[in-house]
Amino acid sequence: MNTPTDDGGQAFPCPVEFDPGMSLRDWFAGQALIGMLSSTFLKVNNMNPDQRAHHAYQYADSMLAARKQK
Repeated sequence: MNTPTDDGGQAFPCPVEFDPGMSLRDWFAGQALIGMLSSTFLKVNNMNPDQRAHHAYQYADSMLAARKQK
C-alpha cells in the first residue's frame, strides 16, 4: 500500500475553493530544480530531466521534513 506523500499544503493559499493552487512540495521542488539547472556540476554529470526532477522532489521532501523538526 502506498502512503500518500505529505505535500506541505498550499504554497500560496487563496480563498478560492475550487482552485487549491500549488502545493508547498511542488514549490520547493521547483525552487530546487532552478538551482540544479543553474549548477555547472549537474551539467558536467549529464543528468537527464527525469533524474533532475527526481532529485528536486527528494530535496523538497527533505525541506518539508526539516520544517517539522522545529
